[in-house]
Amino acid sequence: MKTATTTHVPVFKLYGETQHWPTPDLLHCESIPERSRLHDWRIRPHRHVDLVHILFISHGSLELELEGAKQRLEGAVTIIVPAMAIHGFHFSPDIGGHIITLANPLADHLNELMGESSALRKADFLRMNQPANTQRIATLIDQIDQEYRQPAPGRNRLLEALVQALVVELSRLTAYPDRPAKRHGPRQHDKGRQHLENFQALIEAHYREQPSIEQLAEQIGVSSAHLNLLCRQLAGRSALQLLHERLLLEAKRQLTYTNMTIGEVSDSLGFSEPAYFTRFFKRNTALSPRDFRLRQMAANESAK
Repeated sequence: MKTATTTHVPVFKLYGETQHWPTPDLLHCESIPERSRLHDWRIRPHRHVDLVHILFISHGSLELELEGAKQRLEGAVTIIVPAMAIHGFHFSPDIGGHIITLANPLADHLNELMGESSALRKADFLRMNQPANTQRIATLIDQIDQEYRQPAPGRNRLLEALVQALVVELSRLTAYPDRPAKRHGPRQHDKGRQHLENFQALIEAHYREQPSIEQLAEQIGVSSAHLNLLCRQLAGRSALQLLHERLLLEAKRQLTYTNMTIGEVSDSLGFSEPAYFTRFFKRNTALSPRDFRLRQMAANESAK
């Protein structure tokens, strides 16, 4: 089956949505019915430029479209959707399970830890035929869900440890599956996708320095105009927007999880003056850094 043309595939910011990443966390966890019922159980084919999905289905059925191949799945199954992989779902109303979404910085960190064996590197689905394997994955998913929803001391460290354990378990299963199954081959990377991945890697390495798009384009070996065109075609945003989204994510994290002053956060992210940082933050969130921090503190208090 031919893979859909990526130029016309919509780019979503989150599972089924076009809104900005909603949290300063590097992962998002929710039940599959929680959002899919809002879309009449169907998520049309789309892709994410900077997010990775892990879906664990405990019961029910679905029609999966993954990188152009369609598959009907029933019962316990795990689905892995890397960044840029085209995917769509049509769930049965009795579907049960969770979806964990990882922001690229966390996914990249996990891929570095696991090396080439990382399950997150390839679009795939795994039928969970062995009860022991199903139970281990289900337990980790449940622990992640509970920790994600209940703020507590050490939450970030425990979430990262649990997600790392989940990726280890999934990587073992992809290396030694329960039984031979139809596997998806490596994604076909054209030059445009490769340039975008290189750009994202440069953003992750240098976003605190706030380099110009021209500087980053030169390192990739393309013009800034061509890089902007690729970003708009494949990611639905300009090159500068992608850089600013990474800055904004880190700003939210520091305002939520550290005691750094606004000035210290501003300095750490390469702004020459706190006033510039405040304008940048308010333009992208409609809140000042101070108001955002107060809102996060109030939310954490109310969740206790």
